[in-house]
Amino acid sequence: MKKLITTIKNIFAIEDLRVRILNTLGFIAIFRLGSYVVLPGIDPNQLKGSTQGILGLLDAFLGGAFSNASIFALGIMPYISASIVLQLLTIAVPYFQKLQKEGESGRKKINQYTRVLTIVITLAQSVGFLATINAGAISPAVAGPLFTISSMIILTAGTMFCMWLGEKITDKGIGNGISMLIMIGIVSRLPGALVGEALALGLGKSLIFIIELIVLFFVVMSVVMLTQAIRRIPVQYAKQVGGSASLQAGQRQFIPLKVNAAGVMPIIFAQSLMFLPGMIASFWRNESDMANEIGNVFSDYTSWQYNLSFAVLIIVFTFFYTAISVNPNQISDDLKRSGGFVPGVKPGIATSEYIDEVLTRITFPGALFLAVVAILPSIAMLFGITREFAAFFGGTSLIILVGVVLDTLNQIESYLLMRHYDGMMKSGKLRGRSKNIAVAS
Repeated sequence: MKKLITTIKNIFAIEDLRVRILNTLGFIAIFRLGSYVVLPGIDPNQLKGSTQGILGLLDAFLGGAFSNASIFALGIMPYISASIVLQLLTIAVPYFQKLQKEGESGRKKINQYTRVLTIVITLAQSVGFLATINAGAISPAVAGPLFTISSMIILTAGTMFCMWLGEKITDKGIGNGISMLIMIGIVSRLPGALVGEALALGLGKSLIFIIELIVLFFVVMSVVMLTQAIRRIPVQYAKQVGGSASLQAGQRQFIPLKVNAAGVMPIIFAQSLMFLPGMIASFWRNESDMANEIGNVFSDYTSWQYNLSFAVLIIVFTFFYTAISVNPNQISDDLKRSGGFVPGVKPGIATSEYIDEVLTRITFPGALFLAVVAILPSIAMLFGITREFAAFFGGTSLIILVGVVLDTLNQIESYLLMRHYDGMMKSGKLRGRSKNIAVAS
């Protein structure tokens, strides 16, 4: 406890860090207040039960803004979708590949394209959002084309304002702003989920509630291990001495390959595809018994068929996303140009093949573990845990939470170490503090 108090004092003793933390809290407060400002002409009390399936997942990321029909109902999710599209385009389209290699100017152009695409996606999603609203939630006095157009404009403006808040948090606050807003939306549901679970169990089952909290703690620690786990490939650099031609061994560094290089993206992609079978089956629900059975199976998140398909898709997408985000050939070329080599491996193609082999070996267990984490909420629900509380036992929400918290702690620790204070931890290191890392970009 004394160490914790000292660390907090050190954090607020650094003026720049203190200002950034206060700015972040201020921007987050604005974001949370906006989630309760309801669209004109809508009664949010009539929206209960309309946020199921993917809509419920979206509402969890937005901290209830979707179910409240607020001006931030779509939040920054359209921006996330646009960013994913542009990221895929930089891999598949030569024009965007060229922009990515142009440095700062190329990055600015990509950001402009992302903003324009965000507006287009938000306008399209706002139509879908208004279509999902129960007809009784819209006041008959305002229902009509004018209401639809004005609501689309308000929702789009709300999304752009959320994106602006995220950028301000990144520039003047602490942590990644967009990720921070998603995390706050998820965390805001935790107190209600805890209270709901405690009330559902009652005083007579308080021991079960304590056991659930202990299991949740170990699940979180496992996700932290998955997020932080890396495989270090040693790299040796040769350096020239005194301008002569003689070379001697330089400092040994390493290439850090993450066990879960794909992050949360495989779960997001797999989750999107898992809604397709039920959606397609719904077209023949009244004509075929098989369609009814498929629709029922894939609308039940606790069925073994759903979870098995979900896990397989996650494993496939983990390998796919890792393959497009980590390029062994580029790493090998960068090492060769900088005079580095992996001990015992020839530079060039042999190094590329070695890195690819290591990456494949560590990605498989990482993909399996990620699949298990993704289906843990369904397993928790089978044990009688409420849906709201079970969502924190794994899945997209928990991985985002852990990733954002660790990234924020890394930034805070960097400020402490630059001012010659002790780090966040008395022993051990947060990932990112190690110095001898071979940078391959």
